[in-house]
Amino acid sequence: MRRLYNWVIHWAHTPYGAPALFILSFTESSFFPIPPDVLLMALAIGLPKKAFRFASVCTIGSVLGGMLGYYIGVGFLELIGYRILEFYGAMDKFEMVHEMYRRYDIWFVGAAGFTPIPYKVFTIAAGAFQMDFLRFVAVSAVSRGARFFIVSALIWKYGERIKTFIDRYFNLLSILFFIILVAGFILVKYVIG
Repeated sequence: MRRLYNWVIHWAHTPYGAPALFILSFTESSFFPIPPDVLLMALAIGLPKKAFRFASVCTIGSVLGGMLGYYIGVGFLELIGYRILEFYGAMDKFEMVHEMYRRYDIWFVGAAGFTPIPYKVFTIAAGAFQMDFLRFVAVSAVSRGARFFIVSALIWKYGERIKTFIDRYFNLLSILFFIILVAGFILVKYVIG
């Protein structure tokens, strides 16, 4: 796994960094194990003026890859989907994921898109459980975009110092941000409603 991680990072030092970021973001949302954040951070630190461009590339690739994951769940669950889920040890939790989709719908996808939970498990499950496709795409764009643009904004503002902090506390920061995001939606619901 470490060799795979190093291979991903090496793309930041080539002229093919942005295309590699798109491909990594696309594949990570449907089957690949390495999250695109590592390459996004490396590219943004190397070229801070392009940090938001890299976040856009990452978001677009991730949403399109999530759409592929969705269609794997809809039409190729038996052929490919179950193998991917088995690889990530998610088969025994598949029914639990189904129940969470039934209860929380887009909130569950949003949490998966923003946090370090393997997103591909949820994109495949969204298709398998026939979540509304347009809602799936919309919440994927918001949650994945928020994740990647926050990382890019922090690197653009603080540079190398923030990379160490993000690497160390990424899981905690993403959970904290999601709690704040949900609290904001609840507050808006009660203020408007």
